[in-house]
Amino acid sequence: SVNIVAFGNERDGPSEDNQQPSLIWSYLRRSALISQIDCSLSASHVGNPAFTEYQASVFGNVRLVVRDCPVWDIFDSDWYTSRSLIGGADIIVIKYSVNDKTSFQELKDSYVPMIKKTLNHCSVPVIISAIGARKNGVPCTCPLCTSDRRSCVTTTEGVQLAKELGATYLELHTLNDLYIQKCFGGVLEYFMIQSLNQKSSEKMKKRKKTQKCHRVQPPQLEQPEKMPILKGEASHYDADLHNLLCCCQCTDVAFYPEDFSTVVEAHKVILCSVSHLFMLLFEVKSPADICDTSIMQTAQSLFTVKAEAAFPLAPRGIPPCIPLLRVVVKDSAFCSCLPDILHFIYSGALQWERLEEDIKEKLKDPEKTENVLEKVKCILKTPGKLNTTKECRSQQMKRLYNTSLRLFFNTPVLADVIFKIQDATVPAHRAVLVARCEVMAAMFNGNYLEANSVLVPVYGVSKDTFLSFLEYLYTDSCCPAGILQAMSLLICAEMYQVMRLQHICELYIITQLQSMPSRELASTSLSIVSLLKKAKFHNSDCLSTWLLHFIATNYLIFSQKPEFQDLSVEERSFVEMHRWPSNLYLKQLADYRNYIHSQKCHCTVM
Repeated sequence: SVNIVAFGNERDGPSEDNQQPSLIWSYLRRSALISQIDCSLSASHVGNPAFTEYQASVFGNVRLVVRDCPVWDIFDSDWYTSRSLIGGADIIVIKYSVNDKTSFQELKDSYVPMIKKTLNHCSVPVIISAIGARKNGVPCTCPLCTSDRRSCVTTTEGVQLAKELGATYLELHTLNDLYIQKCFGGVLEYFMIQSLNQKSSEKMKKRKKTQKCHRVQPPQLEQPEKMPILKGEASHYDADLHNLLCCCQCTDVAFYPEDFSTVVEAHKVILCSVSHLFMLLFEVKSPADICDTSIMQTAQSLFTVKAEAAFPLAPRGIPPCIPLLRVVVKDSAFCSCLPDILHFIYSGALQWERLEEDIKEKLKDPEKTENVLEKVKCILKTPGKLNTTKECRSQQMKRLYNTSLRLFFNTPVLADVIFKIQDATVPAHRAVLVARCEVMAAMFNGNYLEANSVLVPVYGVSKDTFLSFLEYLYTDSCCPAGILQAMSLLICAEMYQVMRLQHICELYIITQLQSMPSRELASTSLSIVSLLKKAKFHNSDCLSTWLLHFIATNYLIFSQKPEFQDLSVEERSFVEMHRWPSNLYLKQLADYRNYIHSQKCHCTVM
């Protein structure tokens, strides 16, 4: 069989028609070598396919499995799955549109380093396909010319990316028969043949080894016991932020109608993470930074920031250390729909159709409804770009938080709490901390000193580990630098009861240990027994059970290390019971060696 994994989107952007056939589907449908195509979706979230899996036959009876991942989010949301996809691939295809410079830059800066790191220990052919005709004409190849580099990806940039990965670079100006079958298909089929030849050669070598046997067969070494499988926990990032709005904890902005009859509370950092208009309103950015007249005009016509004394109705439950900003909403129709709009924003801006229905039901006036929806589009608008209804409904909106909240990670902008760690300070935002961490929610809203303090000391954790912990709270993703840092982060996650981060660290440690060759495992200074003790002490039952199986499976390596003596009686008993190879096999092997020696013949197996 041949396994192909394809990453990236060949379309120009989210506004392009999603019904346009993809590169992979076009090749499978048109190639004369492909038959019996079957398609299925694999989803990490309902309605959000992580990748499409095609199964077919190639070269007659060779099984072909193609997994097409159109979005790069799988590297952020499900690192373990993305690593497994690359690790099991015989060929990797990376696609991008030459007219989508933003996506190409994100691919180059964020995801190519991850792919290079995963491919570090294996040689898998990579094909980079630059798809589409550049809309602003043929790019200039002069190194001093930058006329078209802002909007299109040049050939030089694509070739440079291919050099970084040691990949084959192709330019497909359109998905017709010439480019699909002759160019892309020719290169892909060449690598498929190479992969099949390599597998056939390895199979023949194994077959020759099995044919060289003696009349008296050596003892059969059974496979080690299967170790426990850890399953990752689903993300509840959007639900956490939506619950923050419902609970009205740590709010720092209040919206009022012009008659001050009601109040709606929210959080500056959440609103600014999705809207340049709110950044302008809360003075995070200046008009010169925005450079979009429609955003500035909407902000001036819709909102007014008022002085403290002008408000008779004050929200409750605001800690005195958090300054409250009060904003008057000039548009009465928009103000009446503001709770629904905030629920839409805090839910991840994924349910545009539901927002439309809620506003229509509330206003019962088509003209007012259209006016309010246009203002919402302007709030979500990227400066210099026109937001259409189709874009508001697209899956591209789902990345509002975990990309935009990163802008406020470890910065003093809008920060209302400062952590003091090892003579250093780390700014943060109570709203994000309370939404994402139940321990911090109790700490900042209960009868504790931290509830009314701006400076909060942190003990028992290093600055780097705490920064990685905060990064997860802000972005819902983390990438430890090594096993020891992952264990430190696991301990911090257990301290603050963030169970999903604890599971992510467990999976990272297990993956790293599984990929470690036996020679490196024997020579490493990393103490597996020490990791086991820490995992048990910090209630990481899944990891501690796995590590015990890992020690038992690699018994011959760990039994020679001094740290093996640090195992408790109960742990030693478990390891001896589940050790691999077993005592019975070693006894049978010794008897077989004695037999070979007594026959005075050479054992090719031993």
